[in-house]
Amino acid sequence: MQATFKSVVALVLLSASSAAEAASLRVSPVTLDLSMPRSSATLTLRNDASQPLGVQIRVFRWTQNGGADEYEPTTAVVASPPSTRLAPNRDYTVRVVRTSKAPIASEESYRIIIDEIPTRRVQRSGTINLVVRHSIPIFFRNPQADTPKVSWRLAQAGGKLKLVAQNTGGTRLKLADLVLEQGNSRLFARDGLVGYVLAGSTVEWPVVLRQRPTAAAVTLRAKTQLGAIHENVLAINR
Repeated sequence: MQATFKSVVALVLLSASSAAEAASLRVSPVTLDLSMPRSSATLTLRNDASQPLGVQIRVFRWTQNGGADEYEPTTAVVASPPSTRLAPNRDYTVRVVRTSKAPIASEESYRIIIDEIPTRRVQRSGTINLVVRHSIPIFFRNPQADTPKVSWRLAQAGGKLKLVAQNTGGTRLKLADLVLEQGNSRLFARDGLVGYVLAGSTVEWPVVLRQRPTAAAVTLRAKTQLGAIHENVLAINR
C-alpha cells in the first residue's frame, strides 16, 4: 500500500442539509520518540462530541523512496486496541508496542493512523459530518545512532524546480519554517511544518522562486528539532 498521509486530513461527507457537526477527535501527543531499549508508549484519545465516536487505529512502516513518503502495513509495531468506541467527553488510552525483536541499527520510522468512523445516525440526520484522520509519527531510535547529516540542492526536472534533501545520518531531521534566500532577497518561504528527511533517505519538495537567482548558490534557513540551521544549497541544475 502506498499513500501520502498529512498530519490532519478532513474528509467531508456531504448531505442535503447545511448543518454541520464539528470534528471532535483529539489525540496527544502528536509525536512519539522512543530511545531503545524502550519499546512501548501510549497515546491519549479524547472525544469532545456529545455523542459516542468510533475510531480505527492502524500502524504503517514509514520510508522514503524516489523523493516521496511511502507507507506499508506492518506487524512490527502494533496498537492496542485496533479499534474502539469513545464515550462523550472521555479520555481513552491506546498502547503502542514494537513487537519485533530485531535490533535497531539507527532509527525506525512509523506512522500511526487514527481514523474517525462516521456513524450511521449522523449520516442519516442530514448533517455535514467532518471525519478526521490523525497521522502520528513514531520513531524507535538506537541511542548510539548518528545525528542527521543532510545535504541540500536545487534540481530542475520537467520544467519544475524542487528542493532535494539527502540525509546520510542515522536519525531523521524535522524541518519547519523554511526560507531560501540570496543576499537580502528572499526567494522562497514556507511557514509551519515542511516535512521530515528520514535516516538514510532522500526527499524532495517543490519550490517556486519569487525571482531568478543572480548566481547558482542560495542559502537555506529553517527550524529543526535540533535547533535552527543555516545551510548552503548546491548549484541549481539547469
